[in-house]
Amino acid sequence: MLTNELNGNGTPLVDRIRDWGRAQGFQQIGISSLELDTARSRLNEWLTSNHHGEMGYMARHQDLRGRPAALVPGTISVISARMDYLPEAAGWAEVLDRPGLAYVSRYALGRDYHKLMRRRLQRLASQIEQAIGPFGYRVFVDSAPVMEKPLAEQAGLGWIGKHTNLINAQAGSWFFLGEIYTDLDLPLDRRASDHCGQCRRCIDVCPTQAITAPYRLDARRCISYLTIELRTSIPEPLRPLIGNRIYGCDDCQLVCPWNRFARTASEPDFGPRQGLDRPRLDTLFAWSESEFLKYTEGSAIRRIGHDCWLRNIAVAIGNTLAQRRPPFSAATGTALPMAKEIPETLRQALRARLDHSSAMVREHVEWALSQ
Repeated sequence: MLTNELNGNGTPLVDRIRDWGRAQGFQQIGISSLELDTARSRLNEWLTSNHHGEMGYMARHQDLRGRPAALVPGTISVISARMDYLPEAAGWAEVLDRPGLAYVSRYALGRDYHKLMRRRLQRLASQIEQAIGPFGYRVFVDSAPVMEKPLAEQAGLGWIGKHTNLINAQAGSWFFLGEIYTDLDLPLDRRASDHCGQCRRCIDVCPTQAITAPYRLDARRCISYLTIELRTSIPEPLRPLIGNRIYGCDDCQLVCPWNRFARTASEPDFGPRQGLDRPRLDTLFAWSESEFLKYTEGSAIRRIGHDCWLRNIAVAIGNTLAQRRPPFSAATGTALPMAKEIPETLRQALRARLDHSSAMVREHVEWALSQ
């Protein structure tokens, strides 16, 4: 379908799509081709090395992941969208360094982005349809075998950095991605070029050395994988390295020099909820399952379940009792002393979970007490 048509004012359709995208709250819209040969090869190598750990979904439908037209027949181009999420007054340094507090990845502080972005992309597609008539499309937000970062890189939204996150030269890396697979023949954007240079801050700061080489991530060692994707016990040698991170890890982004250009998110739904930007470990650990479901309603956190939530917090409490400072504190220089009442308060919280019905939770509670 030829779509480089003009409207009454002589504006190309692709420019109108960008304008409509901005009106929906996206900071950038780009158009990508379907060429993913290099990305497919890298994915195959990653899977063969078993670096995906227990994320079996990464191996399923591998062929569809690298061939957009096979996933959605008729697809000619992909509309990639970027939405910034960095909350105001992130205060990450103090949370990482203050004993008794828990660190939650900045992307999970607010409302779950999946439904929000999917609705906005659907509205964008509907606006296109109103302008040109029916066309073929399908909206994705981390909801199917889609290579969102390689597609976004080709669409000019940024380059895949050495930490394997996408980096934008004007906006850093604190953003979400979404796609519209479409049969519209849209003019393609220029692929983004790599600007990491000789920098290796993300590699050096990683607490678990999960970035094994530039552009190579062993997810099995990544704190985000360990606290979110893993559903079994966290390997004991890695527990001391997690610090007080109970859901995800942002260290590789926190040190990236390109994030000096990151802007505070304009989307209110991405602002911190339930005080999760600086919560107390004992408060979160005391949540019953019903409270966990209540307080994480509409949040990405809910999908890990109450048992994994308690598992993660138990590890963080154990590290706090052992007075292990997160590796990142060396960069901030703001390590703070532990108040006298914190250790006993945390031990009491752990003892209250010693008879938990989950063997996994009990194991991590016992480990934390032994610290």
